[in-house]
Amino acid sequence: MSRRTLACAVAVVAVLGTATACKSADTTGSSGSTPAATSTHDSKADGGSRTVPDFVGMGLQSAQDAAQAAGFHRLTSHDSLGRARMQILDRDWKVCAQNVAAGTVRATDAELDFGAVKLDETCPAHDQAASPAAGGTMPDFRGKSVKAARQALDSGTSITVDDATGASRFVLIESNWQVCTQKPAAGTKLTGRPVALDAVKYGESCP
Repeated sequence: MSRRTLACAVAVVAVLGTATACKSADTTGSSGSTPAATSTHDSKADGGSRTVPDFVGMGLQSAQDAAQAAGFHRLTSHDSLGRARMQILDRDWKVCAQNVAAGTVRATDAELDFGAVKLDETCPAHDQAASPAAGGTMPDFRGKSVKAARQALDSGTSITVDDATGASRFVLIESNWQVCTQKPAAGTKLTGRPVALDAVKYGESCP
């Protein structure tokens, strides 16, 4: 066999080999042998649904532990007296109310909100959650804490707070003071106007 004939034969073999490899790759792709994409959703990740226990009367820390044991992990709490106090030490608070009634079936990713008071306090007849945002109308803050009033108003609102007894005491811990009078009156359009509150300490009577 001449060198020219040998070279041609080698070239033909190389071309055929390449064509076979390409065909093999195409066949693999078109035959569906590559696993199809599957959904990454796992029903177990949802945690399913559970029956909400009765937490009223429990210590706040114990209630939170029981909720987690029942499968609920989105937990929050608020001052049931409407004073906007933070529950810093959960063991010092007890549960007065819960946003989802006991015995109700809820998804485990549902949020459970506990209304609580301090251990030496009495639960109110009606739970008082945080005041909604005032928007453009002045709410009625009488009887609510100065802190709750401030939280409900726009952060840019100019607010002055005075001791309603005339003793000129400083209002340092606003959650310990309740509003007696307010200007402007409830229902008034705010439109950026300043707000004035007169307050006394909880346990004191408004003059």
